[in-house]
Amino acid sequence: MANTRQARKRIRRNNRRAEINGARMTRIRGFVKKVEAAVEGGDKKVAAEALRAAQPELARGVARGVLHKNTASRKLSRLSKRVAAL
Repeated sequence: MANTRQARKRIRRNNRRAEINGARMTRIRGFVKKVEAAVEGGDKKVAAEALRAAQPELARGVARGVLHKNTASRKLSRLSKRVAAL
């Protein structure tokens, strides 16, 4: 257990940040899944729209420090390759 006031405050802060970051990751995953579902459905127009919506979400995740830059880039690259293959 934390012994100092500062350590107790850090625990509270870390819990709050973990909740916010978890919500951000869930939101990003939802956008990515929409693209994947559209690709599975075979509808290129819907998949392209979903990809356009997912791009800024991934970039926002990088800006907020929830995702690593290369991870977002890799996900975006793989998704766009799948959409282009339709």
